[in-house]
Amino acid sequence: MAGPTGRRSWPDAVKARIVAESFAAGTRVVDVARRHGVTPQQVTTWRRLARRGVLALPAENSIDFAALVLDEPPAPSPAKASAPIEIALGGMIVRLAGDCPAARVAEIAAALRARA
Repeated sequence: MAGPTGRRSWPDAVKARIVAESFAAGTRVVDVARRHGVTPQQVTTWRRLARRGVLALPAENSIDFAALVLDEPPAPSPAKASAPIEIALGGMIVRLAGDCPAARVAEIAAALRARA
């Protein structure tokens, strides 16, 4: 035991390494605690801190990537001929292509209204 109270002080890096080891598949907390000379309760407390984000775990050495599978893009559908747009105002008729942007149609309608 170290210190005047008989308690040991564990640096966060050491705690994080012990916790990361305890999270390995098939590992028991009691075995990890015994290897490092701490109580299982202490390791459990450190694990709880890690889950809450208070204790940062070390980054793993290997980086795993998920496979990305893309579907084939859908075949382009044949362009549909849209009906022409007609604006009739004050005896005037303006015919526009059916694929004319809505903003342009609004501009033309406003201009015709201003002239009428």
